Amino acid sequence: MSIFILILGLVLGAPIAFAILLSLGIFMEFAPAPYHARIVAAEVFRGLNSFPLLAIPLFILAGEVMNASGITHRIIAFSIVIVGRLRAGLALVNIWASVVFAGLSGSAIADTSAIGRVFVPEMEKAGYPRDFAAALTAASSVIGPIIPPSIPVIIYALTVTGVSVPALFLGGVGPGILLAIALSAYVMLTIRRIRPGAATDRAAYDAIPAKFGAILGGFLPLMMPVFVVGSIILGVVTPTEAAAFAVGYALVLGGLIYREVNWRDLPRIFSESMRDSAVILIIMAAVSAGNWLLTYNRIPNMLTDWVMGNIDSTTVFLLMVIVLFLVVGLFLEGIAAMLVLVPILHPIAVSMGVDPTHFGIIVIFNLMIGLITPPLGLCLFVAEGVAKVGMGPLIKRIMPFFLVEVLVLFIITFVPQTVTFLPRALGF
Repeated sequence: MSIFILILGLVLGAPIAFAILLSLGIFMEFAPAPYHARIVAAEVFRGLNSFPLLAIPLFILAGEVMNASGITHRIIAFSIVIVGRLRAGLALVNIWASVVFAGLSGSAIADTSAIGRVFVPEMEKAGYPRDFAAALTAASSVIGPIIPPSIPVIIYALTVTGVSVPALFLGGVGPGILLAIALSAYVMLTIRRIRPGAATDRAAYDAIPAKFGAILGGFLPLMMPVFVVGSIILGVVTPTEAAAFAVGYALVLGGLIYREVNWRDLPRIFSESMRDSAVILIIMAAVSAGNWLLTYNRIPNMLTDWVMGNIDSTTVFLLMVIVLFLVVGLFLEGIAAMLVLVPILHPIAVSMGVDPTHFGIIVIFNLMIGLITPPLGLCLFVAEGVAKVGMGPLIKRIMPFFLVEVLVLFIITFVPQTVTFLPRALGF
């Protein structure tokens, strides 16, 4: 009955946290001891009773402050100066602006919204189809949660597996850059078919008179991820302390240097950060109780024993993981899927000799692809809300980008050095 209630809630569109809590409540009503309401309620609380988890709302707050600081236009100008002269310049700027933006917000949805509002109309003026511009914006935003600092990485490391945060941060750099290169290569190879006979993108580059000023304008925002990730890697601060530093840096940059954030803006920024944090934290609390129930019944142990007894190939196991997470990503929000499945799959992966950092990046990359896959890809909805092109044309346009991202997923899965080289080179 509990499983039926959970599936029914998800099918009807109930938030994942409430569907899990309702199914647990039904289970507690009819189950014998020790499944007492007080025990499950304690597990819900215990899922959030962790000081390192404070890093999540703090990183979200830092991203909100940076977004309110007018950095989007500075990042775009910086990217235009760097790659705007190349073939398919505006499309490349869209992609590489997401790489820069990834180090500030760590959120694919924020990336799609902020960059899409600027780039979709600008690319349309330059001759790109509007639905292509929206699809490219959504596809490139997947880079956001992969390149550090990243909220999914914090959740994966601190609440699911205990893998080193610096190692995962460093492990995400290679795949994020590789994805940007792959998307850029696809755009440059297909630009004549996408935009036949349109004017060159060079006009966007020529429209920036002070090239050095544009580079300098993007330099200060770029320093935030350098300081945050660098201080964690050097062992100077914990991830939570680094998140607090990021908030302070964003407030100084937006309030004192750029002067685009004032005291009257802070209540709105803090309230939006609280709302976004609550969405994540309530999922974590509910899934924590559900995982306790699974662990008490030794479900992970039984699955581990079954896999170890029936699958003797690491390659087959990783292929199963890829397919599983791609399918789950169609219907379930990424963080919820991570919290439910990783506690079961991570011990199996480690027992089969898969590097924990490598497996973590595979999972995170896999689930982030789910942000652009129908029917529930959140970045698709945001991109369509910005571009107003209709979901059908947008899905048709994004499918080639989806295939490119799956190809990169296979590369990082079966060439583990793409993930592990940087962490190992720096001693993690």
